[in-house]
Amino acid sequence: MRKGAETRERILEIAEASVLAKGFGATSIEEVIAEAGITKSGFFYHFKDKNELARALMLRYVEENDRIFDDVFHRGRQLSDDPLQSFLITLKLLAELMGDLPNGHPGCLIATFTYQERLFDRTVRDIASDAVRSWNGRFRDALNEIAAVYPARKGMD
Repeated sequence: MRKGAETRERILEIAEASVLAKGFGATSIEEVIAEAGITKSGFFYHFKDKNELARALMLRYVEENDRIFDDVFHRGRQLSDDPLQSFLITLKLLAELMGDLPNGHPGCLIATFTYQERLFDRTVRDIASDAVRSWNGRFRDALNEIAAVYPARKGMD
């Protein structure tokens, strides 16, 4: 990783930890640059403003969570060919991951951002909304696979 990319990643790590600990509004650029050991101009080289930092944080968070979901759903499918059993295994793996907070997963940046949504531009809100819809789609697809193999005994709305 190049030095610039390393600095950007360090800024994102520091900012994410601070945002998860106390919220985006209470996280200052000055605090982030002090902990990162960079100048203010160094920060603005990577992010033009705090909203751009929020976009980068959200994109990074979504990418990491997509990877986590890919992994647990894949592991569930590897452990059972039956869609119901596979889904139950996936839920157990997710529960174990969440049970190990904050070691396995630092917390939910989307939930933190949702509480302060007025601080962000439309792009940040759209990234969060699209991510949640995508994650919901994963679960809906799994439930549809189950329904195809195990039809409901009674009619459902």
